[in-house]
Amino acid sequence: MRIPRNDADPLQWLLFEQAAIVTWAQATAEMSPSRVRHLLTSERWSRVCRGILRAEPPAGPYSRAQAWWVAVLAAGEGAILAGLAAATAGGLRGTWRHDTVDVLVPHRRRPADLLRRLPLGLPAVRARRARHLPDTDRQRARPDRTSMARSLVDAAQWVRTDDEAQQILAAGCQQRRVTPAEIGAVLDRMPQARRGALIRETLRDIAGGAEALSEIDLARLCRRHGLPPPQGQHRRRDTDGRNRYLDAYWPRWSLHVEIDGGHHMDARHWAADLRRQNKIWIEGDRILRFTAFDVRHRPTEVAAQIRAALEAAGWQG
Repeated sequence: MRIPRNDADPLQWLLFEQAAIVTWAQATAEMSPSRVRHLLTSERWSRVCRGILRAEPPAGPYSRAQAWWVAVLAAGEGAILAGLAAATAGGLRGTWRHDTVDVLVPHRRRPADLLRRLPLGLPAVRARRARHLPDTDRQRARPDRTSMARSLVDAAQWVRTDDEAQQILAAGCQQRRVTPAEIGAVLDRMPQARRGALIRETLRDIAGGAEALSEIDLARLCRRHGLPPPQGQHRRRDTDGRNRYLDAYWPRWSLHVEIDGGHHMDARHWAADLRRQNKIWIEGDRILRFTAFDVRHRPTEVAAQIRAALEAAGWQG
């Protein structure tokens, strides 16, 4: 429940805004040092590391928001949340690994030594120095963080694998948190970005309509095997008036390809998919269905079946 600012004293408001994480200086600006020490010795509050306190007992687990605040405050003046942590704080959803919190610090100084002394129960903090961070790449928030577009570019640079990088970019656009053009504008300002070519290729696929990673893989599969490119996320109005989005569609040959992800295994989705598939056949379209695993790991078989369906519909490759 949000606390109205006018009804809260300064300390209550600060604790609310910072998820109960404060520095010693912040706490003693609102109460006496002896009062702060009493809260610590009575274990109503706890010490996170030197100079950083939590207004909760020491035994409780840290929330994700608390981990973000610890990272930013421990990294020192000018630090802001970055990468996947900043994207998640901005609303990005997904089952991503959160074992590290990235922060950006001004290039002129080294990260604070406190980052090496964080207690168990908190993710590691990785501080990266930023030589240039324009205002367009910053977002004033609590805690301050990089913009969604900059966060996604940095996350794509810093994750361990290319697949993870593509998944994060696709999720950001699919969830309407950012547009490919906004990510591209950030990348233009970062010509030395790691995985820059991969990021641009992924953005081209997303801009063409392939928003899920499996759909991006399908578009690339078609290019590699000399097949005509499909329209991704093609909108189609059903007879009940609802808009449906087709994963991949070749309107000239009336071919529809559906890529089944994990949600298709749910019984309710499965039944709905079967009804929709029947309707597509009744209306005269061909439909092929593949799992995302097939697209990624059996591309030759997938390409052969798409080719056969296109040729049966009159395509002459």
